[in-house]
Amino acid sequence: MRYMGFILLSGLLAGCSGDAGDDGFAGLAGLERGGGANASAEVDYLQPGPETSLNFPEDFGPHPQHRIEWWYLTANLKTESGEPLGLQWTQFRQALQPRAKAESAPAAADWPLQAAWMAHAAVSWRGSHHFAEKLARGDIGHAGATAVPFQVWLDNWRLSGQPDSNLWRLQVSDDDLSYDLTLRIKGAPIGHGEQGFSAKSAGGEGSMYFSLVDIAITGEVTMNNETLAVSGKGWFDREWSSQLLKTGQKGWDWFALHLDSGDKLMAFRLRDDSGSFRSGTWIPAEGTPVPLTADKLNLKMLETREGVPVRWQLRVPAYQINLELLAPPGNYTNPGLYPYWESAVDISGSHQGVGYMEQTGYSD
Repeated sequence: MRYMGFILLSGLLAGCSGDAGDDGFAGLAGLERGGGANASAEVDYLQPGPETSLNFPEDFGPHPQHRIEWWYLTANLKTESGEPLGLQWTQFRQALQPRAKAESAPAAADWPLQAAWMAHAAVSWRGSHHFAEKLARGDIGHAGATAVPFQVWLDNWRLSGQPDSNLWRLQVSDDDLSYDLTLRIKGAPIGHGEQGFSAKSAGGEGSMYFSLVDIAITGEVTMNNETLAVSGKGWFDREWSSQLLKTGQKGWDWFALHLDSGDKLMAFRLRDDSGSFRSGTWIPAEGTPVPLTADKLNLKMLETREGVPVRWQLRVPAYQINLELLAPPGNYTNPGLYPYWESAVDISGSHQGVGYMEQTGYSD
């Protein structure tokens, strides 16, 4: 659910005029055909749709013929003393030129610029929020991704796993923030929407989107030279598209929730002047995940903090879900190229639990 930073990123790394930014925005909010000064005459951008299917393990790797994609982890952790600690890691790829899946990457010695990469890391603890951002150009070794073995990296930040193993390792190191975590993956990937195609408007714009919703995490987090042993649960999202939002959509609110019943819930809304587009997935502890259309999902803002919603009501009447979601005290804005809010939430109401929310478009 996060794309606006790449409008800025592609222009910065390309070192070009406003044309790259304009092309990036047109492609993400109304793409008809791959284009721009860097585009190949032989290869167009691909746009997924309801007929597109998920394919594992290949879809954990990059999709160079799609315009944008990301790998995204949020984690609700606790220290040894039981204090809550929130953690985020995200890596983005923005294509500047589409490349067919079967086509080899250009030689690094040619200093190619077919893609730009950006990574975010954040830790929230005791009301403070630590954030770091890294940028790189693709195909010269500084950043990339592979499906087998699974790896996503940008310089010394790396998420990696081994074939036939349910263990991943996430390593991040920055000036005053680092973590080294072991992720134990439980359960198969969950496809959202229609067999993994997640619509983002009534007009059919959308993305391929799946999640790993049951991840046990252990490891260490270091902030300002203080190292904490942590453990808890995580949620991993994988998403890619070439036409994500329709023109006029100004921001989104996204929630990934772990309920005390063992059930999981993902929900989001995309806002524009005429209202909002809502969608989600109900993931029961036992049984098959259920797509949630707008008529089955209610979201209501209850309280704001400095202009950002921090308390919500989320209802799914068909499953007797009536939740209140509350961010902890503090400011959890990620102040990168494109600022956005990313925080843990506590869950009360019909169920207890924890989760994460992301919100964009509430500030300049």
